[in-house]
Amino acid sequence: MIQTGNPLPPFALEDDRGATVTPATLAGRWTVIYAYPKDATPGCTTEACDFRDNWARVQAAGAQVYGISRDSVASHQKFAAKQALPFPLLSDPDKALLAPLGAFGRKVMYGKEMEGIIRSTFLVDPTGVVRHVWPKVSVKGHVEAVLAKLAELSRP
Repeated sequence: MIQTGNPLPPFALEDDRGATVTPATLAGRWTVIYAYPKDATPGCTTEACDFRDNWARVQAAGAQVYGISRDSVASHQKFAAKQALPFPLLSDPDKALLAPLGAFGRKVMYGKEMEGIIRSTFLVDPTGVVRHVWPKVSVKGHVEAVLAKLAELSRP
């Protein structure tokens, strides 16, 4: 898992809107990057909709949000449209960002060990430095925790 104080690793990923996103794209604003296992699954839908439902609060805090998974751009487009998501979803099929962040690896699911995306969230400051990491996210109440940490860290 990437450590706080480290800069985001270099990456260039396509989002569901057809844009290529890089660390330079994110510069100048606080950024929440949340890694989730799969589009249109119950936990992932709940998490995405929680960010959507708190979108005005996230924007008021001066932040932008990006979801990231290994799903294709087409899958992201369908998921984002169905859930009316106001933020972009990054497609990372080759784990170009997921792996360096530490959001891909061994995990236990339903008592079985497997390799996959570890639900985690990264709060990145306007200069591209990771300021907080949630390594194993529990969906319920997570957006509140992100907003609280953002308020704490972005105070002058």
